[in-house]
Amino acid sequence: MSTAHRITVDANPYVWPFDGGIAVERTALINIDWQVDFAGEVGYVDTMGYDLSLTRTPLGPARTVLCAARELGLFVVHTREGHRPDLSDLPANKRWRSARIGAEIGAAGPRGRIRHYPSHLHRHTTDVCVHTTLREANDRGYECLVLSDCTGATDYSNHLAALKMITMQGGVFGAHSTSAAVLEAFGNLTQAGVTPSFGR
Repeated sequence: MSTAHRITVDANPYVWPFDGGIAVERTALINIDWQVDFAGEVGYVDTMGYDLSLTRTPLGPARTVLCAARELGLFVVHTREGHRPDLSDLPANKRWRSARIGAEIGAAGPRGRIRHYPSHLHRHTTDVCVHTTLREANDRGYECLVLSDCTGATDYSNHLAALKMITMQGGVFGAHSTSAAVLEAFGNLTQAGVTPSFGR
């Protein structure tokens, strides 16, 4: 590994990645469920009555990291929560739970059907889809890093608990850091002239 590739991110509970250098050609930024339903007015989270600032605040740092990742030439992935138009892939228990709290998946709302159509970019929650993706990726052998200020939860204590769970047992699921630390690493990679082999 070249000196340029020995660039790391100051993270918790260990300097990321564990093997001492970001391999940009094998590194991806995954943006999980940036949807109005999770951070927008009259979306799923808002309809349930949660404080939208908890899921909206991460948008600024997340957008900054996304732009920097694109500039560096990293592979970028976007996911979204949604169902087929006829809701045939929506489990009955999931629909029932959402109806109980007044935000039934598939019901008509001011912005269309709740949790059905993708819309503008917004961020999902640390304690649900982010953690689920993190655990699955970790189990498949990926070296994972969650950016604590680029994600949020409908309950701040759940956000903190999800971050704490990452650090348990020496980083059982990987590590977490901040957008500032990652942006510093991206800047160091750029200064070192490191770009992915697949180009921009």
